[in-house]
Amino acid sequence: MRRFNLALLATVALSTALTAVPAHAAAEGHRPLGIENCTATGCHFDVPAGTYDVKVLLGGDAGSSTSVSGETRRSLLPETAVAAGERTARSFTVNVRTPEGEPTGAEGTPGLDLVLGGSAPALADIKVTPARHTRQIFLVGDSTVCDQPGDPYSGWGQQLPQYLRKGVSVANYADSGESTVTYLSNPQLFATVQPLIRRGDLVLVQLAHNDKTTDEVTYRTNLETLVAGIREKGGEPVLVTPIVRRWFNSDGTLNNNTALLVNGLGVDHPAVTRSVAAAQDVPLIDLTAKTKSLVESLGVEGSKAIYLYNEKRDNTHTSVHGATVYAGLVRDELLAQHLVPKGLVRAG
Repeated sequence: MRRFNLALLATVALSTALTAVPAHAAAEGHRPLGIENCTATGCHFDVPAGTYDVKVLLGGDAGSSTSVSGETRRSLLPETAVAAGERTARSFTVNVRTPEGEPTGAEGTPGLDLVLGGSAPALADIKVTPARHTRQIFLVGDSTVCDQPGDPYSGWGQQLPQYLRKGVSVANYADSGESTVTYLSNPQLFATVQPLIRRGDLVLVQLAHNDKTTDEVTYRTNLETLVAGIREKGGEPVLVTPIVRRWFNSDGTLNNNTALLVNGLGVDHPAVTRSVAAAQDVPLIDLTAKTKSLVESLGVEGSKAIYLYNEKRDNTHTSVHGATVYAGLVRDELLAQHLVPKGLVRAG
């Protein structure tokens, strides 16, 4: 963690207006949890599982630049610059659960943990309150979507929250290694997600990378089962074609099979996903097409930074930079298709 701006330390020492109270008291209308729960590098709030609104006041005596992440490396607020002597307020909504990252992973730390980052972080104040009117965006996916537990990996779902404002939160239930088959059969996955879906919630589904041995009929049926299960709870399913793998042909285009997710049985996963979306009248985010266009435009060398080629010789999983870029593509589609109101989306 970079050296923290001294403005926070001063604020902590001087802040007496907020008093720490149990989470249940805050929920009953008492004072929100505040900056007394923070140290020089971050904040911890002893709250139960749920969804919380967070309002931060950024800035200090010197110029500052602050980002906020939380729980299992989720990017919640992009780096925000504030001029010397100024203060800037930002708000977001965060999902707190156990396990806090991948559904089949470690439980994580109880409560809400926030980490302050950026080139010169300065937090003047913070308030955390239970969210009362929030729309959830549930994510159903694999390792290219999930909240990855450690550097240098990051799923695009891990970066998506920073593009959203207070009033909508991301509940990322993507899990490494999952296919449409395992996501439906493992009780920690769809059987856990489905009861949480409320009317009006979005559920984005991107599963294909691990369906290497899934035949076309089964893959199609599994997608249809997920769509029906989401609609049964009043949610709105959104099918997402998978991000491409970084495998080039000699002419600079992506390989038709490995890169574009056609498995050994000849199943074209993106094509089947598009077909199911059309047949079921489900919104489609064609992330395959969008990431293909981007990766090919960057070329063999330029696209290495999107993936973990330099670090791990990995052409499937994205870096933090790549996941952020891909999350931006998802954000753009949520806006373009009017799936999330413009006022709840943060510009890139």
